[in-house]
Amino acid sequence: MYLDSAKKQEIFGTYGKSNTDTGSAESQIALFSYRIAHLTEHVKANRKDHTTERALVMLVGKRRALLNYLKRRDITRYREIVKKLGLRK
Repeated sequence: MYLDSAKKQEIFGTYGKSNTDTGSAESQIALFSYRIAHLTEHVKANRKDHTTERALVMLVGKRRALLNYLKRRDITRYREIVKKLGLRK
């Protein structure tokens, strides 16, 4: 599988407070970004896979909602995670 527990811990350790910090907005946004990148490549290769395309759109919406939440709560954390991940605002 493309996303095993070791990869998740690496993502959480890099963007969260620790390897077990699965609840912070930054770690969830980073995990969603990793999954979005993977699904984007899949949809490019399989353009008729509409189910995966729908899942990708829903995942982008979840990430956008978390980014909006973080922007409302703490603008510095929002700017930091956007810069680290290289996301468009």
